[in-house]
Amino acid sequence: MTNPYTGPHNSPYPAPPVPQPGGPAPRWARKRYVLPALGLALFIGIGMGASGGESTDDAKPASAAPRPTVTVTATTTATSTPPTKEPEPAPTVTATKTVKVTTTVTAQPAAGGGSDDSGSGGGGDVYYGNCSEVRAAGAAPIHRGEPGYASHLDRDNDGVACDT
Repeated sequence: MTNPYTGPHNSPYPAPPVPQPGGPAPRWARKRYVLPALGLALFIGIGMGASGGESTDDAKPASAAPRPTVTVTATTTATSTPPTKEPEPAPTVTATKTVKVTTTVTAQPAAGGGSDDSGSGGGGDVYYGNCSEVRAAGAAPIHRGEPGYASHLDRDNDGVACDT
């Protein structure tokens, strides 16, 4: 008995095309040979390019016979020109800006009626709102215990206000 599922005409897939003798080869067959050949040529070219920078001692110069040399000498003559008049300097412009500095002084409450910002008891009778006022008054830096010192002026709490 024979198997009905085997045989030349029972396959669900079409048969591959059969190349005709003397006709052009299919595209996949051409790529199969051309692409590896191109890769090999690229590899060989890179290898030759990498070794091209080296020189060997076996190479001899193209012409070993001595030849006469040509020497060219150029002569120039310098001529003097009268000195040019130097331009006058531009006038100097001085711009002045007037800055008005104000210092805010706050009186402390009378005889122990309040507390001061320093926490150390040595604040004095001068108050500065920020470090710009301290610098404008020429009092920077202020150390703890000196008049004008306050904890809000000492950012790093090291005892020196407006130090930077």
